[in-house]
Amino acid sequence: MAMQAASPEAAAEPLVEVYAPERSLLVASLLTMSGGFLDAFTWLSLGGVFASSQTGNVVFLGIDALSGQWRQAAHHLLPIVVFLLGASIAIRIQAPLRCLVAEIVCLAAVMLFLHRIPDPVAILGVSFGVALQSASFRRVERWSYLSVTVTGNMLRAIEQFMSRSDREVPHGAGAMLVLCLMFLFGAAVGGYATKRLDAASLAVPIALSTCALLLCQRNRGWRDIG
Repeated sequence: MAMQAASPEAAAEPLVEVYAPERSLLVASLLTMSGGFLDAFTWLSLGGVFASSQTGNVVFLGIDALSGQWRQAAHHLLPIVVFLLGASIAIRIQAPLRCLVAEIVCLAAVMLFLHRIPDPVAILGVSFGVALQSASFRRVERWSYLSVTVTGNMLRAIEQFMSRSDREVPHGAGAMLVLCLMFLFGAAVGGYATKRLDAASLAVPIALSTCALLLCQRNRGWRDIG
């Protein structure tokens, strides 16, 4: 799947590619909601570390490092490193459905063994799985997006609103705003569910990713997995 940033040439892409199942707004919404949920889950359950939004980890890494709190700094550094590793693998193999299956497996393993393994190991499992997914699914229809943060999507929404050369400006801006709201909704649900269900709450992002997987393979079969 194409991984490059959105460009004016994107409008010329064949419709079969632009509107492939993995680029639908529904799939992007499910994955973005999962990203918000997992950030809330790891923050509340795994010592104030983000699994998806690495910006937060970078901020706390800098604060802890300058404060001489090296152990806590390492706590934020490890998920960044593993996220970069997972993203590198996803970009190299170019197999979105396989990466989505791998994310589901990682989340299921963490859910089953959360209280039997150290928190840092659980964080690494979640971060690796999220990286595989987020690096594989980066386009909604013909626009680029990120399922693990809202800042970039907000900027893209503003860019679409300000553009005068694209006839589909309202649609593109609306898609970005929907994804921002889905991330917010996912974080809210994640906070609520984590406080009440603990490890079992991971069933929610697993279900969201599974639904996205089924939607993606519905019109293309399992060629990407097999």
